[in-house]
Amino acid sequence: MSEKTIGYSDVIGKMKKNKITAIGEILFDIYPEKKRLGGAPFNFIYHIWKINGKANFISGVGDDENGNEILSYLNSTGFNTKYIKIDVEHPTGTVHVKLREDKTPQFIISSESSGDFLELNESIDQLIKSQTDLLYFGTVSQRNKTTRSSINSLLGKPIKYFCDLNLRHNFYTKNIIETALIASNIVKVNEDELNIISKEIYESDPGSNFLIQKIIQDFKIDLLCVTRGENGLTLITKNDVDTYKINLPDPVDTLGAGDAYAAILCLGYLNNLPLKEINIIANRFAADICMVDGAIPAEDSIYSDYCKIFASINQTD
Repeated sequence: MSEKTIGYSDVIGKMKKNKITAIGEILFDIYPEKKRLGGAPFNFIYHIWKINGKANFISGVGDDENGNEILSYLNSTGFNTKYIKIDVEHPTGTVHVKLREDKTPQFIISSESSGDFLELNESIDQLIKSQTDLLYFGTVSQRNKTTRSSINSLLGKPIKYFCDLNLRHNFYTKNIIETALIASNIVKVNEDELNIISKEIYESDPGSNFLIQKIIQDFKIDLLCVTRGENGLTLITKNDVDTYKINLPDPVDTLGAGDAYAAILCLGYLNNLPLKEINIIANRFAADICMVDGAIPAEDSIYSDYCKIFASINQTD
C-alpha cells in the first residue's frame, strides 16, 4: 500500500497502543445557540483514543436526556463506555460557555453532577492494574469528596500519572494541589495556577523560573508544562527547557485547546520524544482544534497526521 493511500484506520491498525486511562467528568458545554461534548478529562481521552487507537475512561453521566445522548453518541462511535457509570441520583454535568471577542471561553459550571460522585469497583481496580500505563486526572472533579476519594485511592500505583491542575472557581485546596503534585510524573499548569501553587504550597511569591525548578525538585516531577497564553507554552524537565509559540490569527473556538495539547504531551512523554518535538507537535494539534467548532472535532481527518507520527514510532512487528 502506498503512502498516499494509507488512511486513518490503516494507520491506527499498525500502532502499538499505549495503555492510557483518564478519570473525571464528561459533560455538555452549553453555548447560547448550541451544545457540545466536553469536560477536560473526556476531551483529553477522546483525542488519545483517536490518535492512539485505544483508551479507557472512568466517568459518570446522569440518567437523563443529556446522559442518554452522550452514551448513545459514544457507543455509535465505538468509544469504550464500559467504565462510564449511569448515576440515577445526580444529573449529567453542564458548563455554560460564552466566547469573548478573542474566542477564549468564559465558564459557568453546574453544581453537583454525576462527575462529582464517581465510585470505584473491582473492574476499575483491574483496569488500573492490568490495562493502564498512565492515569490522567484533574482537579475540577475533585470538588466533591466522593470523586476526590476515588482519585486518591488510584494514586501511588506502579504506573505514570498526568495531572492537569485546572485550578478554577475555588474547586481546590492546598491538600488537593499537594496530593496531585506528589503523585504526578507530568503536570500541566498555566501562569495563574503557578501563582496559586506559590501561595498555597510555599506561602510566598518567588519568581516563576525559581518556582518552576523548585516544584520539579521538591515533587520529583519528570515533565512540567506551563501554558503562557499568547506567549506560548514552556516544557521543563530537570535538565531541559523548551518554549514554543504558534501563531493563530483567526481561531474559531479555543475551547479544548489545552486538552488537545495535553493529549500529545502525554503520548510524546510515553514515547520518549525530545521536548522540542513534543512542543511543536502538541502546539500544532492544539491549533488544529482551535479551528473547529467545540473541543471535539466532527471529522476524524484532523487526526490523520498525528496518527502517522506516533505510528512511525510505535509500529508493531
